[in-house]
Amino acid sequence: MSEEVEAAVDGAALKPVSKVGSPMRWLRGRNQRPGVVSIVRAARRKLPGDPEFGDPLSTAGPGAPSAVARTADRLLRSRDAASREVSLGVLQVLQALSDSVSRRIVNEEVTLVFTDLVGFSSWAYEAGDDATVALLRQVASAVETPLLGVRGQVVKRLGDGIMAVVSDPTAAVRAVVAAEAAIKEVEVQGYRPRMRVGIHTGRPQRLGSDWLGVDVNIAARVMEHASKGGIMISGPALDLIAQQDLDELGLYAKRAPRPISVSKVTGIPPDLAIYRLKSSSDSTAVLCGDCC
Repeated sequence: MSEEVEAAVDGAALKPVSKVGSPMRWLRGRNQRPGVVSIVRAARRKLPGDPEFGDPLSTAGPGAPSAVARTADRLLRSRDAASREVSLGVLQVLQALSDSVSRRIVNEEVTLVFTDLVGFSSWAYEAGDDATVALLRQVASAVETPLLGVRGQVVKRLGDGIMAVVSDPTAAVRAVVAAEAAIKEVEVQGYRPRMRVGIHTGRPQRLGSDWLGVDVNIAARVMEHASKGGIMISGPALDLIAQQDLDELGLYAKRAPRPISVSKVTGIPPDLAIYRLKSSSDSTAVLCGDCC
């Protein structure tokens, strides 16, 4: 075969390859064009579910779509690509359908519970790591078991405390009372922890396995009112609890005074009432003391 023929054959063989490569280059070029990405993102906002699905907050929860999205986020390196938006759009719809099947209500009303231990940091510094871990294990068992028993969800552990979500405020109070009783049996190196609790009912934003928003902040601030320990509850949560239920639990609510310092009430609506839940036996003891 002459050199001219060989060159012609080689050239003909190369042409199909170049034609195949051109569409791929064309697609890659269009895939990252800002205009195309914007159009796909706009389309995602019209689909069911969270249009921001794909970020760490939205994919932190359980379920196949979240797990796939976490993997896709690592594999699809370019965050400004139409292909990424299309892939996450499909997972977004699947996540929405999953929520619909499980009948989970968006921004449903829930009761938030925050706990921590009074003076824990000072004790832990002196006690050391081994004693601290031993104490936290016992505290976790005492506090989390009653909450799980009323179908509550421990959202996160916060050092010596937790953030939990319960569907019903009465159930939350029952669990907290049981936890408070259980924690009185906890002792490590002669140290008996004192727990403080904040309870608030609202409609926080649920993203993945976490809950965010104003109501979460309020619940944390309600807990801070129990500076020396005890159970604090907001007016919105207390209003949903029947007096009969409080009587059965041996509790009564006493309005907590507002701190004089404005800085201490940051994050709490000015008209939010906060109450301390106290044992009815304490009230009886006070009355008897007055009589005597």
